[in-house]
Parts: sequence; C-alpha cells; structure tokens
Amino acid sequence: MATKHSSGGNPVVYMAVLLVIGLMLGPVIYIIIGGFRTNSQITTDPAGLPDPWVLGNYTDVLTGDVFWRQFGNSTIAAVITTAGVVALGVMASYVLARYSFRGRGAMYALFAAGLMFPATVAITPLYLLVKNLGLVNTLPGVILPQIAFGLPTTIIILVPFLRAIPKEIEEAAAIDRCSRLGFFWRMVLPLSVPGLITVGILAFVGSWNSYLLPLFILNDQETFTLPLGVQNFSSQYSVDTAKVLAFTSLSMIPALVFFSLFERRIVGGLTGAVKG
Repeated sequence: MATKHSSGGNPVVYMAVLLVIGLMLGPVIYIIIGGFRTNSQITTDPAGLPDPWVLGNYTDVLTGDVFWRQFGNSTIAAVITTAGVVALGVMASYVLARYSFRGRGAMYALFAAGLMFPATVAITPLYLLVKNLGLVNTLPGVILPQIAFGLPTTIIILVPFLRAIPKEIEEAAAIDRCSRLGFFWRMVLPLSVPGLITVGILAFVGSWNSYLLPLFILNDQETFTLPLGVQNFSSQYSVDTAKVLAFTSLSMIPALVFFSLFERRIVGGLTGAVKG
C-alpha cells in the first residue's frame, strides 16, 4: 500500500525561518519607523508605534544638502567600482577559463586566496600606498582599492560560467573567421550575462555599504560617503535620536531596494556558477 506523504513542510523549520527573518528585519523596521517619531515618543515608549506619525525628520534630511552630497558620493563610488570590477573581472576570468598557459592554476589559486584576505589586515599599508599616490581624501582613493578587493569574488564566480561555454561554439566561430576578441564580444559576454549581473550587484552593494576603507581614506565631509555620513550625522545630532534614525534609514534604503529587486538574479547567477 502506498504511503501518503504530507504536502506541507515541517512546522519547526517554518518557525525557525520566521524567527531568523524577524531577527534580521526587526532592527531595519525599527529604524525606519523610528524616523517617524519624535524624541519624546522614543523616550516615553521606545518600542511603540508613532503617535502621531511625524514626517518632519525625513523632510529635514531630504531638504538638506548634506544627505544628497553624500548620496552622490556613494553613487559615484559604487557605480565606478561596479563597472571596474565587472570589466576587469570578466576579462581576467575569460583568460583563466579559456586559455591554457603556464601558471594558470597558480594565478587562479592566488585570486581564490584573496577571498580569505580581510581588508582590515591591509588597511595600514593600503593607506600608505594611497597617500603616496596623492589620493587621500578623494573618491579615486576609495574606488581603486574597492575594485581590487572585489576582483577575487568576481573571478571565482565568473570562471565557471566562461568555462562552461561549449568549445564547439568557439570552434564554429573560428571557422566563420571570428577572432578571439570577436568571440569574446559577440558570444562570451551575452552568454555570461547572469554571472555579470550577479557580480555587479555584489560589487555595488559592497561599495555602498563600505565603511572601513572610506573611514581611513576620507577625512573631509565634502567627500564622505553615506556610511561615514551616518556616523558624522549621529555625532552632530546625538541628542536628536529621531532625526538620526531618519538619516540612517534613508541611507540604507537604496541598497535594500537594489538588493531586493535583483535578489533572484543573484541566486540564479550563483547557481549557474556552481553548476559550471
């Protein structure tokens, strides 16, 4: 006799998942809602809902020039970092995946080892290098190291994508007198779009949330990115908790929205990398 299998999942698993989601989203929701409260409401009932809802904290931040200047700095750094990571990463990955040469394995292992190299270890010599180049307190001084630190993850993800492209396609392209560079532009890039989107999103979000590197490189409010701006704003308005919460929520919302919109792309890209 065939046994019936329950179509529902394990309730314990669902409860565990809901608990983890609650622990992750709870602080974010508290910060966003806290920006709609007054300081007296937060002091009287720290865990309560706004009563009444106050829009002044958000409007004060949005009408000021500090937030938008730092928003612009973060956007510039994130966009250029993403472009550099994707462009350099796909070119290096193409060579490692499709060409046979002496030292290829060692080079790939070197990039893989970069995943285990934390930025905190290199921050002091990196600061000295940036200082010698005259890039301290400039966005290029932040962008260039971010590109370097983003390349290992990018290459590890893209190499399986490019390696999985059938050699028959490349041979057919060669028969049609398509050069290796032409094959790269016409075939490799379109076929690796899921991987490119994945590494691009990871690079963008990583740059947007970067704190340690800008902390060491940038020392002028005119060049601050949003993570540094949150710290500086919190120091200036330490007694105005509600406005600090509003500034913090506005700073993290772009990254949350960006990540949420492309979350399926990230999962699909990583799945493709594993299969490759």
